[in-house]
Amino acid sequence: MAENGEFSFTSRARSTGRNGLPRIQTNNNNKETLVCHDDSATPIKAKTIDELHSLQKKRSTPSTPIKSPLATGTAADGSFAVISEEERQRQQLQSISASLASLTRERGPKVVKGDPATPRKVDGQPSTHSFHYTSTPTFDDNISDSALKFTHVLYNLSPAELYEQAVKYEKGSFITSSGALATLSGAKTGRSPRDKRVVKDETTERELWWGKGSPNIEMDEHTFLVNRERAVDYLNSLDKVFVNDQFLNWDPEHRIKVRIVSARAYHSLFMHNMCIRPTSEELEDFGTPDFTIYNAGQFPCNRYTHYMTSSTSIDINLARKEMVILGTQYAGEMKKGLFSLMHYLMPKRQILSLHSGCNMGKDGDVALFFGLSGTGKTTLSTDHNRYLIGDDEHCWSDNGVSNIEGGCYAKCIDLSREKEPDIWNAIKFGTVLENIVFDEHTREVDYLDKSVTENTRAAYPIEYIPNAKIPCVGPHPKNIILLACDAFGVLPPVSKLSLEQTMYHFISGYTALVAGTEEGVKEPRATFSACFGAAFIMLNPTKYAAMLAEKMQKHGATGWLVNTGWSGGSYGSGNRIKLAFTRRIIDAIHSGTLLEASYTKTPVFGLEIPTEIEGVPSEILDPENTVSPLPFI
Repeated sequence: MAENGEFSFTSRARSTGRNGLPRIQTNNNNKETLVCHDDSATPIKAKTIDELHSLQKKRSTPSTPIKSPLATGTAADGSFAVISEEERQRQQLQSISASLASLTRERGPKVVKGDPATPRKVDGQPSTHSFHYTSTPTFDDNISDSALKFTHVLYNLSPAELYEQAVKYEKGSFITSSGALATLSGAKTGRSPRDKRVVKDETTERELWWGKGSPNIEMDEHTFLVNRERAVDYLNSLDKVFVNDQFLNWDPEHRIKVRIVSARAYHSLFMHNMCIRPTSEELEDFGTPDFTIYNAGQFPCNRYTHYMTSSTSIDINLARKEMVILGTQYAGEMKKGLFSLMHYLMPKRQILSLHSGCNMGKDGDVALFFGLSGTGKTTLSTDHNRYLIGDDEHCWSDNGVSNIEGGCYAKCIDLSREKEPDIWNAIKFGTVLENIVFDEHTREVDYLDKSVTENTRAAYPIEYIPNAKIPCVGPHPKNIILLACDAFGVLPPVSKLSLEQTMYHFISGYTALVAGTEEGVKEPRATFSACFGAAFIMLNPTKYAAMLAEKMQKHGATGWLVNTGWSGGSYGSGNRIKLAFTRRIIDAIHSGTLLEASYTKTPVFGLEIPTEIEGVPSEILDPENTVSPLPFI
């Protein structure tokens, strides 16, 4: 028996438990001790389970004094008056209520912060951080049922909070084995360019690109307001809406404030990842947004409304600084809608907006990569030896280059750890996975499965890429690389371009669509997209081309045309140029050795072709030499 008189292991001879183990003998030396006490920790303060849950969550508080432009009066030294947290919250909700206001009524809806399913109470009383805003009530004929209810605002939620909302309330939302959130975008699994419209008024009629070849489909102001009213009424009818206040453009001098009002946690998390996330200090002083998106994608537009050709409509009103989404839940519409906005706003500031990838070497040399789907833009701009500034949308100003976004939107079809390790590793907690297929038990994603769509995507913050440069800005570009996947075997693997040639190929935006690039493509087909992003530009392509030429000339950038397609014949007879060869070419561009190479000029296009590049067979550099197939992949 143990000396403490509590328990002991008896000998095997006297007593044996299961599997031959000694039996534990318990003893009670103190006959008066009838209750076992655990005094290793102090008792908790909560008296009920609800109180215990309230102690679990610690309230986030602002970390800096709040300067209010709405404050009445200033301090004695002339600075802004410091306002209370309650006043700041009231002003914030007042701004959100104004965003959700119907145009036919003088006031916005009643809004309150927090999830309606989880009222914040302590000891039966509302907590001090449950803020609400209501305008001064008036009694008139415009009163409606929606005006009598509160709309709960879930404001700038964290990824963890948005996960909880999505998994609990949105059918088709699951946590995958990697920690990413799997979501479904409904019937639309891609953009709807034929349903995207821009209000044509006196200003936009003069400034925007209209007519044949333009992506801008016109609508009038009245039709926009009809759709806006439909979207706002739908959002106000819900018990809760998600509101994101975020930024576009990493250059603080030219930053744009955007507000996204949506009905789904999936959309809120997507934009949390794709836009620039404000710090708590920046959020405190956010104020009125420069542009607002109303995403009512679960609700269709009225087919009888003028200009409507389907139940989907994505409408941009540049004068009102608003965008309305009806009839599509595909999150990419928000991303590209804001990109179209930047294609309008930035050139007005003499800043060039670009549909490109961008990276920077350790010596500060910046390269821009232009290319359509299937050209290798994402693959080649992601380089372990260089810093990633961004993968898709950029600005080039007098300050240098800056990423417009705060995240990446990568294709997932056929994704593997071996081919794209950075993207693979970025798919973790916080990442949104759109329309992928996963094992119902293990939740492991099958990136080869196209059951839902070929356009499976991952949206994640840019800092999930290990070599991302934060903040996402860099000096003026040294090299402009235009990528083309030529399926006809005509273009050389690389050629140096004059300024005029760079403009020509930039406006042309040539590549070839091959099987697997887009649904339904069986044979190679040449395609052209002005400025390598015709679907998103707002002005005439020559405007962007002229700005690019001016900046290249001013900062001494060199243009290159790189063919990532076929050599030794066309698709089916020739061979795809090895990725290893293309990487050697890109490395030679980055290092500057390709500028020092010897060149020959082609007779038709006048392209300058290098005669030798280290690590690349010389015979493939000139298409005329590739008569018979070579050992390519």
